[in-house]
Amino acid sequence: MAEKSSSPFLSFFVATCLLLLNLSLSVSAAAPSPSSSSSSLYPTFLHCLTQQTNSSSTQLSNIVFDRSNASFSTVLQNYIRNARLNTSSTPKPLIIVTPLQESHVQAAVICAKSIPIQIKIRSGGHDYEGISYISDEPFIILDMFNLRTITVDISSETAVVQAGATLGELYYNIWKNSKIHGFPAGVCPTVGVGGHLSGGGYGAMLRKYGLSVDNVIDAQIVDVKGRILDRKSMGEDLFWAIRGGGGASFGVVLSYTIKLVTVPEVVTVFQVERYYEENSTDLVLQWQQVAPSTDERLFMRLLLQPVTSKIVKKTKSVRATVIALFLGGADEVVSILSKEFPVLRLKKENCTEMSWIESVIWYNDDADYNNGAKPEILLQRNLNSASFLKRKSDYVQTPISRDGLEWIFKRMVELGKVGFVFNPYGGKMAETPADATPFPHRAGNLFKIQYSVNWDDPSAGAAVNFTNQAKRLYSYMTPFVSKNPRSAYLNYRDLDIGINSFDAHSFQEGEVYGSKYFNGNFDRLVKIKTAVDPDNFFRNEQSIPILPSNTNA
Repeated sequence: MAEKSSSPFLSFFVATCLLLLNLSLSVSAAAPSPSSSSSSLYPTFLHCLTQQTNSSSTQLSNIVFDRSNASFSTVLQNYIRNARLNTSSTPKPLIIVTPLQESHVQAAVICAKSIPIQIKIRSGGHDYEGISYISDEPFIILDMFNLRTITVDISSETAVVQAGATLGELYYNIWKNSKIHGFPAGVCPTVGVGGHLSGGGYGAMLRKYGLSVDNVIDAQIVDVKGRILDRKSMGEDLFWAIRGGGGASFGVVLSYTIKLVTVPEVVTVFQVERYYEENSTDLVLQWQQVAPSTDERLFMRLLLQPVTSKIVKKTKSVRATVIALFLGGADEVVSILSKEFPVLRLKKENCTEMSWIESVIWYNDDADYNNGAKPEILLQRNLNSASFLKRKSDYVQTPISRDGLEWIFKRMVELGKVGFVFNPYGGKMAETPADATPFPHRAGNLFKIQYSVNWDDPSAGAAVNFTNQAKRLYSYMTPFVSKNPRSAYLNYRDLDIGINSFDAHSFQEGEVYGSKYFNGNFDRLVKIKTAVDPDNFFRNEQSIPILPSNTNA
């Protein structure tokens, strides 16, 4: 098993759980709930579930938790991954439903709609803004964590993965069946499959195999009528929409059928860091030229963070760290980068060869993942674990100049805490049309930026301070990123870019954030949404709106 430095910087990286992130799916009823009392809602909802599932109330009471239930707080907090959204003043659901089978999901949708009450859908809880478990109006949570079955078929190189499974569980199950197959998805093993894939999904094989959704070949979804639909019965429009458009706008995704990809028996990982005083500016300049254009088997993530310098004591600096996966051997990647990226000064001793599943483990800086951790560690869900955090995103289409980088580094040091994660595109991403899936950020984008800040202070003042730091750095970056629209990544949920209040201006409000997340694909998503859910039952703070009534076909 490879060793890597356990630096605060890597802790910052892993805390992002990039890839993502469970873009947990959330929805609401078309009208406010007639009751805001958990005690009055519980018997009504439970009775409806018994009728819809032909089950006894005793059986169903084991999967339906109201606020009086001793397990309510534990079930709620197990999958809250952002401590900023887990305070005493954070709105709580009236009921949590934890379905054990697909019929429970169907019944929950039908019953929530009939009451009516808002329903939020959570598969892993990694939504950065907590949309899967928070609302300002009375609501219930449909918590998908029990629906986690994974069936791998190596003969067809496919797998069927339920929405409540985690990426770690998916990777482990693939590895158990084959040592030369993998799947291109996020590096954080506790992210839920349902949200990750419905928002696009990506990881360290992005440049070779594209997004997670580029490798989805079928799906099952519960629609607004409570029906279970697959690709054939839902039609190609809806199947297109739930592969990057956010499943919660259209229904409840039960599972995805994915196409596995081949991985070599040996892959190579490396980590190289450079401080500002060691000419990290030169490294970042050259990285912008190389990372999006090099061999598609090579993914070099670049992390930038304001830190205390180890070179000039007691001074603030910016540290650049390249963390990379190469689908091949160490000699080959050293040879490639000695020509293309000489500033990196990569040597073979910086590299470690390992299996693909070991590289999945290597990406995590948690202490449990070091010291020869076995693949079984990917099955750990780390319940009720969260840090305080804020994330934002951007896309860069033109390399940032040396002067621009120097100016940005100064702003980072002034702010003091917010860091960047640069994720290079190119390769498969540049070859796939922008309208192949709702995710539009393909050719023309050099790299994606994630703004990342974590903190430990639980006070409200700390939350205001650090979220404002992220907003200020985002503002400073305006000259350097995409424009008209300023694009964003759906799985890096950011309510700062727009919220839908679902009043008379709902479509216009949705267009604000929708154009950023989906660019030219937004209009098609709206038409599909209007066709499959004309009453807008499935909705959340940033869901796809329906067409205004005077324009409906």
